[in-house]
Amino acid sequence: MDPAEHLFRQEAGRLVAILTRLFGVHNLALAEDVVQDAFCRALESWKFHGLPKNPSAWLMTTAKNRALEILRREGTARKFAPELGRLLESEWTLAPAVEEHFEPAAIQDGQLRMMFSCIHPGIPEETQLALILHLLCGFSVEETAAAFLKKAAAMEKRIGRAKKTLAGSRRLFNLAGAGDVAERLPAVLRALYLLFNEGYHGASAESPVRGELCAEARRLVSLLVDNPQTTTPAAHALTALLCFLAARLPGRLDAAGNLTLLVDQDRSSWDRALIAEGRRQLGLSAAGSEVTAYHLEAAIADLHARAARPEDTDWSGIIALYDMLMKIQPSPVVALNRAVALAQRDGPGRGLEAIALITDRERLARYPFYFAAMGEFELRLARRDEAREHFQAALTLARNPVERRFLEGRVRECGDVSPRRCPKSQPTVRSRAPRTFP
Repeated sequence: MDPAEHLFRQEAGRLVAILTRLFGVHNLALAEDVVQDAFCRALESWKFHGLPKNPSAWLMTTAKNRALEILRREGTARKFAPELGRLLESEWTLAPAVEEHFEPAAIQDGQLRMMFSCIHPGIPEETQLALILHLLCGFSVEETAAAFLKKAAAMEKRIGRAKKTLAGSRRLFNLAGAGDVAERLPAVLRALYLLFNEGYHGASAESPVRGELCAEARRLVSLLVDNPQTTTPAAHALTALLCFLAARLPGRLDAAGNLTLLVDQDRSSWDRALIAEGRRQLGLSAAGSEVTAYHLEAAIADLHARAARPEDTDWSGIIALYDMLMKIQPSPVVALNRAVALAQRDGPGRGLEAIALITDRERLARYPFYFAAMGEFELRLARRDEAREHFQAALTLARNPVERRFLEGRVRECGDVSPRRCPKSQPTVRSRAPRTFP
């Protein structure tokens, strides 16, 4: 990513949140225009004078000065944030009020308020996530559309309608005064979970791994655990899960950019600092009596991280956690992951049996690794023709070149299956760790 583009991604969301709080959410377009203007000024200035020592501070100062210009020029001609009232009408109070909104604590508060505002009950869930990407993560309409496999024109209309809904509220969600923080928080957590998931193994046509989405999700969830009003056991559990998964990102693609299965990953490349932070957050999540899906998924990821080698994995512990997860949040995807864990412990035949028992498994029909899982199990049972059919079905659903290369390799492997690699019966996996999906 170009350095200027990376900087825009890093700073745009913060600036939009600050300025929207100053101008009022009904003036969201004005806030976005000021941010765009600040970046245009930056690019022009830096072209001649070079990059400043602190580009973020330069942008903050430019946006702040531009906001002051607008507030002074328009005065009471335009109605700004209702909660600021007369602070914006007097020169004696105007500059201090603007300055206060650019303080670090106010910046964090502004981002949280924008995040909760995006989770508006009148906005569809997918559009809520699109708004977070667009407003808080600095994604263009085109990039947001690509993340959801939508056409840019359709996404632009969705975002436009959502902004009108936000404008109708006339003010950002106020965490300090709102009674429904707890009511909206689960939707906020889910949005950040989906954001990370899109980066970790989403449907991008470019790559199965988009580290910038994962980083943005982790940055935003950190705002939740750092705020006393939103730091809940569930928020800590989600933070732990994202840390564990992000720690494995360096091993998901090899040096040639090919997808690497969990069993084949270089575990020494996993980020030990992130794993340690994940365990710390998992410990913090134990406060209270509630056990959420994030707790269980984080515990599963922790067991993977504790295994120095694939064959050391505590598959029985993982299966037990999946059993609990199926009780509180049953889904075909969870059932598929449980089936893979069963195959790891009890052999591929048991995995196929578990897949056959999945309720609503037709919902997995568009997911390439559903067919790939069955292909792996058939391949390990030396049933090459069946395995090839499954891998070819998965190949038709591949979402990017990396997935296609991986699945093409599995199809080729079906043509030369050795007895050592695919024994006719494999009741246990103690002698060799079977493949798992990345």
